[in-house]
Amino acid sequence: MLDNPKRAPAPSSEPVEATPDIAAMSFAPRPLAPGEDGPASVAQIVTQSRSSFTWGMRSLPRARREAIFAVYAFCRMVDDIADSEGLPKNQQRALLDAWRAEVERVYVGAPISAIGHALQDAKAHFDLPQNEFFLMLDGMLQDVDGPIVAPSMDDLLVYTRRVAGSVGKLSIRIFGARDCAERDDFALALADGLQLTNILRDVEEDAGIGRVYLPQELLAAHGLSDLTQDDLLRVLADGHPALPAICTDLGHVARLRLHEARKALPALKRASVRPALMMLGVYEGYLDRMEAAGFARDAESRTMPRWQKLARSLRYAYAPPKRSAPTEGSMPLSWWRA
Repeated sequence: MLDNPKRAPAPSSEPVEATPDIAAMSFAPRPLAPGEDGPASVAQIVTQSRSSFTWGMRSLPRARREAIFAVYAFCRMVDDIADSEGLPKNQQRALLDAWRAEVERVYVGAPISAIGHALQDAKAHFDLPQNEFFLMLDGMLQDVDGPIVAPSMDDLLVYTRRVAGSVGKLSIRIFGARDCAERDDFALALADGLQLTNILRDVEEDAGIGRVYLPQELLAAHGLSDLTQDDLLRVLADGHPALPAICTDLGHVARLRLHEARKALPALKRASVRPALMMLGVYEGYLDRMEAAGFARDAESRTMPRWQKLARSLRYAYAPPKRSAPTEGSMPLSWWRA
């Protein structure tokens, strides 16, 4: 079961006050300027992100495209706040609170920012649940209040539900998938698979900023449970010899979640989840490359040429190849659900 998200106080009709330092960082919800083209401002955030997801988002009809841009821009903004090493923690919390208040204003029809106005339109068209935005903010707050270091697998999945599952459940409504149990199963399984794949790609970089998302059960199984936090961060940042084996086991979990997303597909019209399939194509490619290299910690196996990402996106959009169910690694696939 997921924890209940912390609820924000009643929304104010006025923006949350920001200190000059916060305002200077341009992270706070900024009121629309006279004559500003809000949708263009939101689209610029998406374009500047250079995300692998951009191709899928741009393939949507205008109303759906603008809605998914709004959700992505919100997520990009709060993620940048949580990842900003130049901001003191109290300012990061204040900024996340400011965006929580903006979400509250969206749902009473009084947003102030370009992103907020775009989210209001998206909410009206696609019945987006407010709680998913709060879950995303709770996940960002976990990173700010942390850092997260060697969580239990259960705690890691709570985190991925917040920072990835929330995006999945919002996006799947915008894409147009019909309302059924398989819709949410697909969105949440795919979100876990994508997020775990990102964790596997970024182990050393995350350790370098004090974060370890690898679950404590796998660290213990591979002899890294007795290290101090500082020593754990150091050996992971340097590429410990046990790291490929740890990543192999977590890779099996990522692969299983992607397989579970595939199992939900027959209940959905492929055209209604085409952008999600494009993401699946890219991230299965990342996982394939890392697995083929035995999860060696070289940069080449964790990246992909732009042309290859585009080719995989297009192939999966229209004819995703069949994949067999994942096999067990050094640990049974059921270990993380025990």
